[in-house]
Amino acid sequence: MHRYTWRTLIRELALFALAALWWIPLYFLVTIALKPDLEALASPLSFPSQIELGNFGTAWTEGSLGRALANSVILTVGTVVLLVALGSLCAYTIARRAGAMSTTLYLLFVIGIILPFQLGLVPTYAALRELGLVGTYLGLILFYTGVWMPFSVFLYTGFARALPRDYEEAARVDGASQLRIFWRVVFPLLRPVTGTVAIFTGLIIWNDFFLALIFLSGTDNTPLPVAVYSFVAEFASRWNLVFAAVIVALLPALCFFVVAQRQLIRGFTGGIKT
Repeated sequence: MHRYTWRTLIRELALFALAALWWIPLYFLVTIALKPDLEALASPLSFPSQIELGNFGTAWTEGSLGRALANSVILTVGTVVLLVALGSLCAYTIARRAGAMSTTLYLLFVIGIILPFQLGLVPTYAALRELGLVGTYLGLILFYTGVWMPFSVFLYTGFARALPRDYEEAARVDGASQLRIFWRVVFPLLRPVTGTVAIFTGLIIWNDFFLALIFLSGTDNTPLPVAVYSFVAEFASRWNLVFAAVIVALLPALCFFVVAQRQLIRGFTGGIKT
């Protein structure tokens, strides 16, 4: 049993103070979003005297956030599905086929994590433009998949190497093919790291602004970050609507992380333990 001392109390108070600092921007974001126009400009730091929930409806309608939300879902889900399917299959092959080629491929994926993707941004944009994929869902999904595939393979490989081969050998004796063994036996065992890959990459892609602005700006396929950016440029003097639009864009990712954070931690710690 650990005794509760005054030093423990000081540490807890320090942590509470640090947590309070993180809540200050969220407080300003919510309070300004709930204020009327004049009050948001006159006293932006005070608590709202009158709560205007209609700001969210106005931001949703005038900012076309419904279409942007659907675009973000398509881009995020499409990319995560490709990362999970291709990354797990590639990592399983690397983990089970020992040799110089597997080691070389693994090192290439590790180098892909280290090198910034901005180095190949211009030629990639030119190639996608020649293929007619600039401004489309498919073009950006393929680019996101290429950027985050090294990270996906890296996590899956470390996890797959620690899996026992007993179940695979039993399925092989029963006459199952290698692909069937992977999808029916191995892939369910990769559930913790699959959750980690899906949550980590999904949140990053959902909040990405830079690549979406380059590849989808000016089209009807712009996701939420770009739509909020355009909304800020149009309604710069109405900060209550701007902050309401930011909350609309932030809320789905925040709710998803709160629900799935345990699975994210299990994926990292599970890989470390094995």
